[in-house]
This record gives sequence, C-alpha cells and structure tokens, in this order.
Amino acid sequence: MSTTTSRPRSTRRVRRPLAAVTASFAALALAACGGGSGFDEGGGGSGDGEEGAGGETGGGTLEVLIGSSGDAETQSVTEALEAWSAESGTEANLSVAADLPQQLSQGFAAGSPPDVFYVGVDHFAGYAANGSLEPYADQIEADFFPALVESFTYEDTFYCAPKDFSTLALVVNNTAWQEAGLTEDDYPTTWEELSTVAEQLTTDGQVGLSFGPEWQRIGTFMAQAGGGLVDENGSANVDTPENVEALTYVQEMLAAGTAAYPSEVGAGWGGEAFGSGAAAMTIEGNWVIGALTNDFPDVDYTVVPLPEGPAGQGTLQFTNCWGVAADSQNKEAAIELVRFLVSDEQQMAFAEGFGVMPSVESVRDRWTEQFPEQAAFIEGAEYAQGVPPVEGISDVIGDFNAQLEGLASGDPQQILTSVQGSLEAVAP
Repeated sequence: MSTTTSRPRSTRRVRRPLAAVTASFAALALAACGGGSGFDEGGGGSGDGEEGAGGETGGGTLEVLIGSSGDAETQSVTEALEAWSAESGTEANLSVAADLPQQLSQGFAAGSPPDVFYVGVDHFAGYAANGSLEPYADQIEADFFPALVESFTYEDTFYCAPKDFSTLALVVNNTAWQEAGLTEDDYPTTWEELSTVAEQLTTDGQVGLSFGPEWQRIGTFMAQAGGGLVDENGSANVDTPENVEALTYVQEMLAAGTAAYPSEVGAGWGGEAFGSGAAAMTIEGNWVIGALTNDFPDVDYTVVPLPEGPAGQGTLQFTNCWGVAADSQNKEAAIELVRFLVSDEQQMAFAEGFGVMPSVESVRDRWTEQFPEQAAFIEGAEYAQGVPPVEGISDVIGDFNAQLEGLASGDPQQILTSVQGSLEAVAP
C-alpha cells in the first residue's frame, strides 16, 4: 500500500505465485499497512546471488511482499512484476500481507525475509538500525521529492527508494457548499475562514468538518501553526506553544460542534463521513478519491489545499519505500526490480492503476495534467511534514492518538507534555 496512515486496506492474505494473484480482497477497513506470517520456505533467491541479476543474466526467483489497499493495487503490482519478469527472466512471486510489520519481523528473525517489500516510515528506522535493510538507494538514479528522501534516511544514509506518496487536503461537498450559499471564493485559506465555513455548513444532519482523532489528521494543524513532532535535528519537540495553539484551535471547533470525529457522526473514517453526507468537508489523502468513486459515486466534490495557519501552509505526507532485505540471496536482481518499479513510466502506471502520486518530480507535471482535480494533493509536497524516521515512533504516535480521542474535553498542554516524554525516550 501507499501510506503509513489510516488508509482503507484489505486484510486478506495471498500467498501464491505471481500469475495466480487474482483473488478478491476483503472490504476496505481503516488501519495502517499490515503483514502476516513469515516466509518459512525461504526468502527466494538464486544461491550466490550472481544469477537473476535482471535484464542481462535472467533466472532465479524473487519474493515480493506488499500490504495492499485492495484489488486495484494488487493487480497493478501483479502486472508490473509480470512485465519485469518477462523482460528480465527472473521470476517474482507476490504475497499480499495481512499484518506487514509482523510478517517482516518474523521473516527477519528467521533469516528468510522476502527479497523486496513495502516499508512504512514508522517502522523504517527500526529495520535500518537492526541491519535488516540493504542500503541500496544510492544505486537508483531518480529525482525523488526531497522530503521523501528524508523520510528514508537513517544516520545520514539514504536506504530505500520511495515508491509513491500521499498528502492530505481539504475535500469539499459541492452540493452542501452551494446550499449554504458559498462560492469558489469562499474556499478557506485561513483558520478563521475554515471555522466560518464549517459553521455555515453545519446543519441538524450534517457537521461542517470531520477528520480522524489522530495525529495523522490533526497533525496538519500543528504543521500550520509552525509545530510538529521533532525539530530540525530530529529531537523530540512536541511540547511547544505552536502545538498548543493547534490543538486548542481543533478543540474549539469540536466544542462548537462545527467539527466532529467520524465516530460521532456514525462513520468509520473521514471519507465515509464525507461520502455519506454526515460531513460537508473532510481532511483526507488522495486515497479518498478511489473510495468515493467506489462507494459514493454520486457525491460531487472538490479538493482544495488545506488553509494556512499562523505559520503558513502545512500538511502531512505518507509514504512507503521498496525495501530490499540485507539477507536477500539475490540483491542484484532485487535492486534491478526496484529500479524498474520507480521508473517514470511504471510510477505513472501505478498512479493510473490505484490512485497514488509518483515519488519522482520528473513526472509531477504529467501527473497533474492527467489528474487536475487532485492538484491540491501534489501541491502539498512543497510544504508537507512526514512521519519522523525515528525508531519507536509508531508506539509514540499510537499513544498520541489515544489521547487525541479525548481532545474535546482534554487539556492540550497536558496531552503534549505527556507525548513529549514518550518521544524523548526514543528521540532525545
């Protein structure tokens, strides 16, 4: 899958040769990318690693493990691996995980990990620190967005190629917007304007704005206030006046009833709250486009940039990289595969296949021309903050999210002080 955030995903595991990966997946659910059991039959490979090196030598086998958002993503990766295999002569077997971190950890521990796999930023630093990842990214010639490079850099080493990414933007229901007497000139560009239109859009059966009770959504306001989780040196920097201002602003909207968490309006996530009409606006990533197309095809909407806060524009980005196992017996072929997967043409194929944004700037204009209605998402790449590549960050964010669920009646300062302590334990 494409992100390390609460994006819908499938939870059914597929373990079979590439040609047979055609099964349908379970209904979309809200969680981070996942995996399943370990590769108890070995991680694939061609013995000494000298065969199966790609386009020239051919032969050998690679094991590829992904966490998929559903049929479209699985089919797109399937087609890409089939194309590469036909060209290189190296077979690539695809597995779709149900709990990706667990499956990878078991594979690493057993010494039989997959050769190539998705790695989320929240687990990247841990895998890099314990030697599970091959630091191959310097062998890939591509103009990755700088913020994505930063996401997969550990101790000054760029480890793995970002496969794609997503940012957050504001999604507006056009029908509700017009019924409230609003026009394009009213799209909010500041916090004050956001509060105003959220109030105008709130009715007895509809809240103005809905977003998940988590840093992965509320963190946008922290960024807009000039805050975040870490400072420029990667040290914990949660307990700041900027972050207090951000959480206080969100709390005020929740208290006013012009903003609500999805669960409060009978929905499982922001996209459902928006698509069902329970919310007139939501803060979501570009994965919401596919969900609306599939589940709420009659909803007329527009995507606009998130409004500026006291410090200017801010959003969050989510990404995975293509990891290559340090224990792979076929590293050369694995790197050749990644080189193919992050090529301009293949990234555009993935964008067309399951709605992600390419990780390379070289096709930015091409992507925007093809998907003009999503331009606000890729514009966010210029000012987006990512998940800090800190070992243990997943647990810290989990703790933060648990506390944000009670933000409406909680103490923003107390929440931030608590999370500061948790983050200092892993990012002093």
